[in-house]
Amino acid sequence: MDIQSILRRARNFLSLESQAILDTAEGLDESFARVVAEIQGALDRQRKLVLIGLGKNAGICHKLVGTFNSTGVSSAFLDPVQAMHGDLGMCRSGDVALMVSNSGETGEILQLISLLKRMGLKTVAFTGNKGSTLARSCDFRLIYRVEEEACPLNLTPTASTTAALALGDALALVSLEMRHFGKEDFAKYHPSGTLGAALILGVEDIMRTGRRLAKINSGKSVQGAIVEMTRAKAGSIAIVDEDNRLCGIFTDADLRRAILKDADVFAKPIDAFMTRDPKKVSSHSLAAEALKMFEDNQIDDILVVDEENRPLGIIDGQDLPKLRLV
Repeated sequence: MDIQSILRRARNFLSLESQAILDTAEGLDESFARVVAEIQGALDRQRKLVLIGLGKNAGICHKLVGTFNSTGVSSAFLDPVQAMHGDLGMCRSGDVALMVSNSGETGEILQLISLLKRMGLKTVAFTGNKGSTLARSCDFRLIYRVEEEACPLNLTPTASTTAALALGDALALVSLEMRHFGKEDFAKYHPSGTLGAALILGVEDIMRTGRRLAKINSGKSVQGAIVEMTRAKAGSIAIVDEDNRLCGIFTDADLRRAILKDADVFAKPIDAFMTRDPKKVSSHSLAAEALKMFEDNQIDDILVVDEENRPLGIIDGQDLPKLRLV
């Protein structure tokens, strides 16, 4: 095949997988809501979600276990073969078993249903076949819709695994929203690496304060502002009113622009050249929120203010690499 033929086939395969997700979304009904409620009930009982799958579906289960655990839903994977040789011991009455099988006729999965029910677990059929033995035998049903696999032979699990994974993600995220799971909660489960540092740290942990915060009163000269910025070794300065409330910010870039417009800029009031209503964050914000503000606005410094809009510190973009936040 030539390049265009390769690209055309790839786009066709992606379209088939995308369509499977759209069809699954359209087919959602009250069964989905009942499963969400059952998972919430298990959490209230301090029980867990057990995901069970074989072959390609085992990979889906492992991914969803990671997603659920990272969002505060205690989860574990149960290999259906090993379950028959002792691993059923991980299950407890009140757990919820999510049983994944595209056909709904996987023998190793089906033989577990009665055992799990006898142990007091609620069972959920997670399948692409609503008329299957699995769907008929479980307490709840989650059905994803797949007209055809993306595989040209219609054999290799492709669109079906994509739809199943997307449906599992939707289950995890709706559960997250129902529990009002926030950034602070997320941070508890991601303490390592750049993501963990950004989520755990507050802006108060990374801002410059005291003599490292360049600040000057409104009405003072640009020259006075430059002196204060030099003293603080800062690339910007906060301008405040007589009540110490923020009026604006003046940066090195503002200085360069001002000089191009007015050669006598140094003797003039800083107010004429400052940026009014600058980007700022609350002192109660997480470092992650400040990072997003840096990324969205392409700025070098962000002021940290209290409830009265008084500057408490400044986050200098040059400090972020040292803190391993970028």
